[in-house]
Amino acid sequence: MLDSHTHLDIVGGDPTEQIAAAAAVGVDRVVQVGVDVASSRWGAALAEEHGAVLATVAVHPNEAPRLADLDEALREIEVLASLPRVRAVGETGLDYFRTGDDGRPAQEASFRAHIAIAKRFGKTLVVHDRDAHADILRVLEEEGAPDNVVMHCFSGDAAFAVECAKRGFTLSFAGTVTFSNAGALREAAMVTPIDAILVETDAPYLTPMPYRGRPNRSYLIPLTVRALAEVTGTDLEAMCTAISANGERAFGPWR
Repeated sequence: MLDSHTHLDIVGGDPTEQIAAAAAVGVDRVVQVGVDVASSRWGAALAEEHGAVLATVAVHPNEAPRLADLDEALREIEVLASLPRVRAVGETGLDYFRTGDDGRPAQEASFRAHIAIAKRFGKTLVVHDRDAHADILRVLEEEGAPDNVVMHCFSGDAAFAVECAKRGFTLSFAGTVTFSNAGALREAAMVTPIDAILVETDAPYLTPMPYRGRPNRSYLIPLTVRALAEVTGTDLEAMCTAISANGERAFGPWR
């Protein structure tokens, strides 16, 4: 099993220990996700050191409006995106929850630039979508989506899941699918083809039940996988096999 989206730099401590703790419960691969130039550099370096780690690089949509020189940051992200252990560009996208109207033009410009970088290097695009479903699809259609798109921490309903799956996107489900108030998200999982499902922690955030409220870690991935298997009526081993294959298709081989 893999964790398709984690932030080991934000989790803190020794990343080697976090990687080992995950491997001890069968989570033997992780994707370290960048949210700014500094974390993207850190993740790219970690992926070079650890065979269990692949990296993504990006400026997070909430960071884009805050930067004094977004173009310079994007140039640095483009350089990092060319590295062989960097397998995706993201998390990028649109966030209408934390960023108001004034910041949305910068978010959209950044999103479009990240799409272009992903296509230029043939990398997967990891999309952050918070309260922006229609505009995410609009921008991807206008720019032309890369071959592989992962909807990070999928938060839509069943109808949006169908629209994403129709476009060939992969939907990555986080610990939120285990929350008691996440019925719509579980319905989305039920209509998502098994070959379009990934699982993630977004650690240290979105800890699955019954540990909600504690910092999340990659070793808790099994809780989310079991929940997905139960919700979709899929044999657990078949779910693990499918998610592993989906991760390799999205990010390539780890070793």
